[in-house]
Amino acid sequence: MLFCLTANHRNTEFDVLDRISRVADATAGDLTETHSFVRGAIVLATCNRFEAYLEIDEPLTGGAAVAREAVLDVLNGPAGADADALRASAVSLTGDEVVRHLFAVSSGLESMVVGEEEISGQVQRALVAARRAGTTSTELERVFQRAAHATRAVRARADVAAAGRSLARIALDLADSRVTDWATVPVLLVGTGQYAATTIAALRSRGAEDIRVYSSTGRAERFAAKYGIRAERDLREAIGGADIVMTCTARYTVTPDDVPDTRRRLIIDLGLPRNVEPAVADVEGVELLDLELIGRHAALPELGAGLHEMVGTAAATFNAEQAAAPAVVALRAHIQAALDSEIGRVRARGGDAAIESALRHLAGVLSHGPSVRAREFASEGRLGEFEDALETVFGVSVERADVRGLRGLDGLAAG
Repeated sequence: MLFCLTANHRNTEFDVLDRISRVADATAGDLTETHSFVRGAIVLATCNRFEAYLEIDEPLTGGAAVAREAVLDVLNGPAGADADALRASAVSLTGDEVVRHLFAVSSGLESMVVGEEEISGQVQRALVAARRAGTTSTELERVFQRAAHATRAVRARADVAAAGRSLARIALDLADSRVTDWATVPVLLVGTGQYAATTIAALRSRGAEDIRVYSSTGRAERFAAKYGIRAERDLREAIGGADIVMTCTARYTVTPDDVPDTRRRLIIDLGLPRNVEPAVADVEGVELLDLELIGRHAALPELGAGLHEMVGTAAATFNAEQAAAPAVVALRAHIQAALDSEIGRVRARGGDAAIESALRHLAGVLSHGPSVRAREFASEGRLGEFEDALETVFGVSVERADVRGLRGLDGLAAG
């Protein structure tokens, strides 16, 4: 059974999410090591959410309540009081709800900025991290991979990506009222990751010409050469020469000591964990714009019009396929048994490889149509009718089917 514990900017304080995100890397491993009923775990910590996706044994006494406490217990050590805050605000989802939620998250429909471009990559990086840590599972792999397909389909049909509603663009929208001519404003980027590249594009679309970059990892020179901007070697000096500072790094935190003077400047913090200490806002001349403030101005529900329905359709299709899977596997196991028998006869009579190949192809063709119908019946809530017909026509019982020898649902067609 799938389970998800989710907390985001709508129900949990940013500072809580900030601190919890710092311990997110160890959570999935701790869950699978500590609780035997957790088959797999993937933890997603983004700029506005903390989520733990689990595959748990079914039936599990207590179900969602036990899984919820397992996540919170694991967080309790490193997160302390923040785990209690999460207990009071986080929402638990199970089964089909998890699939729809993940599809919506990956498509950017649950972000501060509807249609946010960065979130789908963060979802897939969470999957990759779980693979490396050995905490993922077959079911989690399947649903996360399909989330990526759903995201591409939603964006292709609704052109969400073209709307360009990234956090960087929203932040620059807010900065527009403070800038008379972007071409003359010196802008400093702190960080050289993919988000920095996105920010450069957003700045140039407004006419910004004086763009500089600082990196604590020494990557500024190469990054600057790639994007045609200026590299800075000292952060304090770089901030001293900038009117706007935008942070997008996980490796450095700007402190009040990094601000050299009282010159008026806007500092935009796009990071979680925070890239800028809150005390920087108290420095004379500094206006600090962080994710919490950006979130108040980024509610754009009109961008989500019709998209939730598309995500719902994608999730319903996936869930129907999952529900139909036992019936499909039972049917293919029946066909596989018949195929193996016929191939045995062919070989006994001295038949060649071409005949075997033709028989395998025919078996795949014969199984395709009923497999499609099984999924269609499942999506209509009529799967029981298909299973009854399967037993009536072929004498195949879904419960009795022994499918351990099959190579997955597409084994026949691939053979």
